[in-house]
Amino acid sequence: MGLGDFFKRQLSQVIEWKDQSTNLLVYKFPSSNDEIKNASKLIVAPGQGAILVYEGKIVDHLTANGIYDIESDNHPFITTLLKLRTNFESEHKLKVYFYRVAENVNLNWGTAQAIKYMDPAYKIPVELGANGSFSFKIADPLQLFNTVIGSKNIYTVDEAKQLLQSRFPQSISSVLAKNAFSYQEIDSKLPELAFGVKELLNIEATNLGLELTDFKINGTIFDTGTKERIEKVANITAENMAAGEGGLTYVELEKLRALRDAARNEGGLAGAGLQLGVGMEIGKTFDVAKEDQLNAPAPDVVSKLQQLKLLLDEG
Repeated sequence: MGLGDFFKRQLSQVIEWKDQSTNLLVYKFPSSNDEIKNASKLIVAPGQGAILVYEGKIVDHLTANGIYDIESDNHPFITTLLKLRTNFESEHKLKVYFYRVAENVNLNWGTAQAIKYMDPAYKIPVELGANGSFSFKIADPLQLFNTVIGSKNIYTVDEAKQLLQSRFPQSISSVLAKNAFSYQEIDSKLPELAFGVKELLNIEATNLGLELTDFKINGTIFDTGTKERIEKVANITAENMAAGEGGLTYVELEKLRALRDAARNEGGLAGAGLQLGVGMEIGKTFDVAKEDQLNAPAPDVVSKLQQLKLLLDEG
């Protein structure tokens, strides 16, 4: 053994996660050169925990911080480690994983695909994007190891973020549908929406060994198709209100408009194979309908004036 190997071996007397990166959730202590077999101490720093794995199975779990003497401490984790390392033939059989206990906070998120749902008030399909921030932590290290980590040597915050974020759109869509939020209400209901999404997401996160400790929706944006549908709804709503002020229903107003347009489009009617007299007759029908509306009783003078103004505006 050369001098370099000797010093390397001397520096490998401690099992620990040194220089812990904030972007790592799980870190496997290297064991390619018998570091575990020759180590005399195990250090679990604040904000860390340790998992002992033998032949692919978890055999012990250490949550208490401290410096442990492998040769003398009577802690169950250390006893198991000492017993196993004296018997294992290959360094690949025995592994020590460290994991991050601290929360991962204020991670930005945004939906990669549109969130789709049917507006409960206007019965139009809505597609929107959303963005915000969230925080999470490892809630059950053993569950995370068994369901997600597997044979990986490291597991990053970004990987966990993507795993959780992929579930956001469906959860948001489900909460929107459950609470029957119309597109008009979404912005005013963001805190309530975020709370419901967090609860729903944590059901899935628990199965992964994770927990969302915070979830915020900062804003939403509708796609082009939804904006067009919303504009149509807004126009119809405005016209319906205008018709109501004039003492008409929206259907009555549309009938008058149709008759008016047909009367004005005599050339178009003739071009479609209809006689000019038909167009003139439709014009007369429009005039009759308008006169009927003008002569219809109104509850008061103001209502009658509103009707007159509306018909004047409509030509």
